[in-house]
Amino acid sequence: MDNKIAVVAFGGNALHPEHQVGTIEEQETNASEASKAIIEIARNGYELVLVHGNGPQVGNMLIQVERAVDEVPPLPLYTCVASTQGSIGFMLTNSLRKECENLGLNKEVVTLMTTVVVDEDDPAFQTPTKPIGPFFNEDYAQQMTREKNWQVVEDSGRGYRRVVPSPVPSDILEKKAILQMVKNNNIVIACGGGGIPVMTKDNEIIGVEAVIDKDYASSLLANEIGADLYIILTGVPQVAINFGQANMQYLDTITVSEAKKLMAEGQFPPGSMGPKIEAAIRYIEAGGKEVLVTSASELDKALKRESGTYIVR
Repeated sequence: MDNKIAVVAFGGNALHPEHQVGTIEEQETNASEASKAIIEIARNGYELVLVHGNGPQVGNMLIQVERAVDEVPPLPLYTCVASTQGSIGFMLTNSLRKECENLGLNKEVVTLMTTVVVDEDDPAFQTPTKPIGPFFNEDYAQQMTREKNWQVVEDSGRGYRRVVPSPVPSDILEKKAILQMVKNNNIVIACGGGGIPVMTKDNEIIGVEAVIDKDYASSLLANEIGADLYIILTGVPQVAINFGQANMQYLDTITVSEAKKLMAEGQFPPGSMGPKIEAAIRYIEAGGKEVLVTSASELDKALKRESGTYIVR
């Protein structure tokens, strides 16, 4: 009997948190710590597919591209996404392989370059909203708006950030290969950074200037490969209502209808928990089984249902 499949999503901030410079050495250390938590999913009997974000990394790469434009030809955004798939995948592959060896798990670890289809009529192309890269002060933000035609927004009182289109993914071109590798006892890292965004026109695959939300990409992937559990790792151990207030309440299990009601009440803001809950709802409504939202540090307990928030049909 085949093992169950779990798809787990975690953000690029897990490898490059705000308080760090973001050196490769820092990110490799963070990848090692993340892998120690993530490998518990495999130890609990699941075949594992990992989807990572790349917000800080692709934003930094775009800065490098902008500043080197007089020396080398600039790279389009979708190529930068592809590059971060490779660099982050390399770090995670190394650290996960080491954990498998330490624990005696007979598994290979594979990073797959993944292309994800979006619709050219998606309204996201008219209204960019996805923050990428570091925070800037107002003067620098205005300068980049004038000189580079960047679109910039103020982000939660923390400074200014560049925003780019974030269309909804509709298909993952490598889904069959991902499923085959998972069934052959591989841990697969796929859809890195939400996937390389592409459109299909006249039997051609064309890269797109956009960044796909890794929560939406991982939700779609979980459905397309028939995952039994979709895990969203975030900075808190459980989903909460009235977050940060005196009457804050953690949630153990909620249904899709309850999640929708809480979203309508404004409990899950667009810039934080909102996309994660929306991704969970999409997965279940498309036929998925259940979603676990928790932090990396609580993951082992959450898999035993001693922590975390489960979202069910």
